[in-house]
Amino acid sequence: MRIGELAAAVGVTTRTVRHYHHLGLLPEPERLANGYRDYTLRHAVVLARIRRLTELGLGLAEVRDVLANDAGRELAEVLEELDADLARQEAAIQERRARLRALLEAAELPAEGPVSPELAELFAGLAPASGSPMAAKDREIFALLETAASPEERERLLAAVGGALSGPDAAARAHEAYALLDALADAGPDDPRVGEAARALSGLMPRELIPAEPFDDDHGFLRAFYADLAPAQAEAIRQALRLASQGRR
Repeated sequence: MRIGELAAAVGVTTRTVRHYHHLGLLPEPERLANGYRDYTLRHAVVLARIRRLTELGLGLAEVRDVLANDAGRELAEVLEELDADLARQEAAIQERRARLRALLEAAELPAEGPVSPELAELFAGLAPASGSPMAAKDREIFALLETAASPEERERLLAAVGGALSGPDAAARAHEAYALLDALADAGPDDPRVGEAARALSGLMPRELIPAEPFDDDHGFLRAFYADLAPAQAEAIRQALRLASQGRR
């Protein structure tokens, strides 16, 4: 058989056959006097087996192990590993679909979405502040932190923020703090209203998330965060973090 006939018989392309030659999965036949390769039935059998294994989801390195006569793992072992891997992927897909369903069933998707249903619920509790520029920035930061956090950190973050906003007047105090910060949009860092905004904001910060040590204002994330704010707003948040940190000592 010529290479095109072999490929057609097994249902692959000639490029695939050459690729398997290059990887050493499929032995190359002897060439005839005219320079053409002469494939045998044995080549077709091996090529068909490679196709079946790859269609099961095996990688080519695993296929090489299966095809090896004197080394490598048994086929049953490889297939058991593949089955376990597919089970993990299936569980991950089911979890993602559950999250998607929760988002789709929500009354309203937040502008910062998609976020977790838990964070969406927290955002919904602050809905009256939706017109506040600082509230919008706050939601963006929470969405960023949730995305970057490990599952354990994410759970801790949501529990702490949810606890801080669970009081009967917590939402009202949050709206007040947002309003005080919004009013500083065109002010300088020495504006007398900065202290009031800092105190209001400090009272809302979850103490579980605030370290007792002073914050490093030169940290890259904090620098970028402050640079996105007006000078007075950045100063109010700096002071709020210091007040919250002092409260942990």
